[in-house]
Amino acid sequence: MKEQYNVGIIGATGMVGQRFAVLLENHPWFKVTALAASPRSAGKTYKEAVGDRWYMTSPMPASMENIIVNDASADVEEIAAKVDFVFCAVDMKKDEIKALEEAYAKAECPVMSNNSANRFTPDVPMIIPEVNADHAAIIEAQRKRLGTKRGFISVKSNCSIQSYVPALSPLRKFGITEVLACTYQAISGAGKTFETWPEMVDNLIPYIGGEEEKSEQEPLKVWGHIEGGEIVKTESPKITTQCLRVPVSDGHFAAVFVRFENKPTIEEIKKIWAEYSAEPQALGLPSAPKQFLHYFEEDNMPQTKLHRNLENGMAVSIGRLRPDTQYDYKFVCLSHNTLRGAAGGGVEMAELLAAKGYFD
Repeated sequence: MKEQYNVGIIGATGMVGQRFAVLLENHPWFKVTALAASPRSAGKTYKEAVGDRWYMTSPMPASMENIIVNDASADVEEIAAKVDFVFCAVDMKKDEIKALEEAYAKAECPVMSNNSANRFTPDVPMIIPEVNADHAAIIEAQRKRLGTKRGFISVKSNCSIQSYVPALSPLRKFGITEVLACTYQAISGAGKTFETWPEMVDNLIPYIGGEEEKSEQEPLKVWGHIEGGEIVKTESPKITTQCLRVPVSDGHFAAVFVRFENKPTIEEIKKIWAEYSAEPQALGLPSAPKQFLHYFEEDNMPQTKLHRNLENGMAVSIGRLRPDTQYDYKFVCLSHNTLRGAAGGGVEMAELLAAKGYFD
């Protein structure tokens, strides 16, 4: 592994792109040397391109203020020549995103994608580092398809499933058969703030376009296996979801109901959560939380305001585990949607792949 990698942020002016910028400001392994966005931002400094649309609470990194923004689509070769890989968080149509990410990969520039466009491409890994790090092995098959030596695409999953999939994953050995999950999702998941979306104040919207389909299907790929050059989804458990937008700035909550073939005890479940550790912790990845899953015994915990930033927003908080009258158990989960769920998860995924040598 190299001591430091030069990286680019594609879609740098948007909310997730800005979050990437903040997270990478003093990263021990990654140095931002390229920024790209739409044609209207190209040719401007990052500070000029963002203008008064800086959404982060911390200031724009001084080291990036004067970087000249490239055109994300027109300058693929130029960007690929000056970075080891890119993070991609663009606001475009799905077919355009697929084409753009493949263009970078074919220019021998690995892509760490925050977008949904390639999540169900069979040979593109969709990685939650603590859950399915082994899916990185599919990259070899993807490179063969693309005809590349270095280039490939790796995606992170939907932000909402990262609140409850990590809690369910270590319990799969008991044979999870059915899951019902209702997610209560922050407005930053739509790239909004209360200033830009005033109608969300004191409001709840019971629909997020495409979210329920993603929430029901993406875990099956995350829990799938590699076979014949592609990732084959698992057939169980059956998952049904409802996804609601709530007046919260950051943090996705989930109410989860679960049924098992071999029902564990509450004590067994809590012990498994407390002891759960995975490859990111073993490798000591810079963004990995020391304790991935935190269980709270208090009836009124976890709470979004209190716990979304736990372990720099990279931990998952769990509470209210108890028997259910129709399922075996029910509990609640919380994760930070733009940290663990988006940019932070993307950075940790990149750290994992760097540690495994995929950028060398």
